[in-house]
Amino acid sequence: MVAWSVTDPELLKRLLSDPRVSKDPRQHWAAWRDGTVPTDWPLMIWVSVQNMFTAYGGEHRRLRSLVSKAFTYRRTEALRPWVAEITATLLDRLDGTEGVVDLREHFAYPLPIEVICQLFGVPDEHRADLRRAVDGVFNTTATPEEAAANGEQLYRILGELVATRRAEPGDDLASGLIAARDEDGSSLQEAELIDTLILMISAGHETTVNLLDHAITALLTHPDQLRQVLDGEYGWGDVIDETLRWQAPVAHLPLRYAVEDIVVSDELTIKQGEAILASYAAAGRAPEVGDNPDEFDLSRPNKSHLSFGHGVHFCLGAPLARVEAEIALPALFARFPKLALAVDPGELESTASFISNGHRSLPVTLG
Repeated sequence: MVAWSVTDPELLKRLLSDPRVSKDPRQHWAAWRDGTVPTDWPLMIWVSVQNMFTAYGGEHRRLRSLVSKAFTYRRTEALRPWVAEITATLLDRLDGTEGVVDLREHFAYPLPIEVICQLFGVPDEHRADLRRAVDGVFNTTATPEEAAANGEQLYRILGELVATRRAEPGDDLASGLIAARDEDGSSLQEAELIDTLILMISAGHETTVNLLDHAITALLTHPDQLRQVLDGEYGWGDVIDETLRWQAPVAHLPLRYAVEDIVVSDELTIKQGEAILASYAAAGRAPEVGDNPDEFDLSRPNKSHLSFGHGVHFCLGAPLARVEAEIALPALFARFPKLALAVDPGELESTASFISNGHRSLPVTLG
């Protein structure tokens, strides 16, 4: 499929906040309406789900309102002691480990997945399968058959979660969404319920995994800047924002669609019904951010980024991702002050995805 890749940060902000840009393929993507999107397209789940991610206008406001109360600043801040406890548990497991440790596998990944699974009441026995299925969603090298099988697995797991929480409701967000659906069936359709869970669980951890991964990598490959952070010259908020600018956790996010012709310049018009790809990683490296945009630099005055999106679709989980990083990063470097990469930075391999921007593994020695 063909889409306009938007890399200029100012243009991207304009389009992300423009009501003439939609995320609903059923209404506004010409290829979808014409039936030219193949049913075995590997990225099908990114546009076929029915939740606030693919909704437009009033439908988007309706669906977003059902989960937005769970991610307010106050409620997110109240989770800090709980996130700190999970972080400490993971560090305790690492303590005393000798040799090379994959810090993505044993720290950057399990922290956000544990947080999001507990928030949504995912039973322990489903978490390993759910993790593999979510990884599959972001694997853009999958064959059509692999993508279809992975989608079926994801819907099976979350269908079972809904059935379990409907029979045995708990104090979790999945139970809350089910209750809202069952009390007023018109407010949340069954398909929207499961697709909302797909969105919140997958997006709720992938961004944070990659944020932690790249922040750790940045500090280990810039020891002078790490020392400045530990000495208090820069804060962990500086680390987080510069990491988000330098290595957007989601490099490219499909898709948006032109509701009508959008004149970008005298030479360029995005035609009605054409698809748009938000290229967050490229936007963070634009010349507008200052000198040497490809370099990680905590002294950079302008650390602005679009890694959590912009406009009405700004990421609901952004405050939670920040809380997790603000707790996890200082705790990690305090526990392991001799932490070091176990390989040359050039040997770190990227994930098999043009959507998710992270490493396959992060080998370190704890010291």
